[in-house]
Amino acid sequence: MAEMACVRLKKGEGRTLKKGGLWVYDNEIAEIAGEYENGGLVKVLDFDGWEMGTGFINTKSKLTVRMLSRKKDAVIDEAFFRERVREAWEYRKKVVDVTGEGASCRVIFGEADFLPGIVIDRFGDCLVVQSLALGIDRYKELIVKLLTECMAEDGIVIRGVYERSDAKVRENEGMERVKGFLGPEFDTKVPIVENGVKYMVDVADGQKTGFFLDQKYNRLAIHRLCPGARVLDCFTHTGSFALNAGIAGAKEVIGVDASELGIAQAEENAGLNGLSDRVTFRCADVFDLLPKLEEEKELFDLVILDPPAFTKSRNSVKNAIKGYREINLRGMKLVKDGGFLATCSCSHFMTPELFTETIGQAAANVHKRLRQVEYRTQAPDHPILWAADESYYLKFYIFQVYNTR
Repeated sequence: MAEMACVRLKKGEGRTLKKGGLWVYDNEIAEIAGEYENGGLVKVLDFDGWEMGTGFINTKSKLTVRMLSRKKDAVIDEAFFRERVREAWEYRKKVVDVTGEGASCRVIFGEADFLPGIVIDRFGDCLVVQSLALGIDRYKELIVKLLTECMAEDGIVIRGVYERSDAKVRENEGMERVKGFLGPEFDTKVPIVENGVKYMVDVADGQKTGFFLDQKYNRLAIHRLCPGARVLDCFTHTGSFALNAGIAGAKEVIGVDASELGIAQAEENAGLNGLSDRVTFRCADVFDLLPKLEEEKELFDLVILDPPAFTKSRNSVKNAIKGYREINLRGMKLVKDGGFLATCSCSHFMTPELFTETIGQAAANVHKRLRQVEYRTQAPDHPILWAADESYYLKFYIFQVYNTR
């Protein structure tokens, strides 16, 4: 067996790696010694030759090495991946419900499960795979096989697997964007149940892997605010927050999204839950609609703001701040005095401190006082790995909103 190539770091670099992170960037590397191919395995050495572990390399990407193991002379084989997959599945069994009818969860969350570059979501009896790195792409079918075997031991039979490796970030790895069946074809409209709400998830054409599982317990957190309430759900996507409000007893819910496909799916989901009389949807740009609702003097007991990421890079953070400030101040103006605002950001570049500061600025601009009810992050099936900043991305606040004059 050929000796593995070695990536040697510059002196003073690898600080994130030493704290527990899994990434090595191109500007941290002093030299690469030995033969390798992109996507293959390499050893990573500190500047003084100390072995730091094994990862896979891709010199086409600024994120050049993603670590698989921090152990010296680690063997990366089927047994290695079986152990990683089993650990991920056993963790989910402890932190979320994996047994209920139509259960769904994120089963593998990339770096946070020490399997960098791959995400696998479970929707009922189907899996959706998203492979984002060249090295892990070589192992994706093995990982899926091992995962289905682990789940089968608990009586969960997976009938189909769909790949949604169509994210633009794959281009940074020199990879094509792909989607399609991994194995036999199946009906890609998949029923799930979450918080007592029924959904039909479109794993082939829905956003990302088909449904945003990370907000599961944040959606549950609004239930106690909803009985008898009038609710506005902005950026509703396929209606998840709106439907949670409806099933929790809201008297009227309006969900808004700019996507016609999203609104059509939301209306279908409302029908599945017998909520079409109380939960309705509008296809509109939220930034355009909220000022109109203000002019019409509309007020709500609860306003929910769940926008897409306004920034996916550090270069656009300033513009994102403007967007979050604008949407929050508009939302606050539509909350009844003493009513509630649920607001969130799903960009890890919008740090908790920056998001908090932006909300505070919005409140000051519209003369509102905020009383924090609670602060939450993503559901525990999306664990946050310290030193891997990208794994901590979702910030979710509930506030009570008061007028100051």
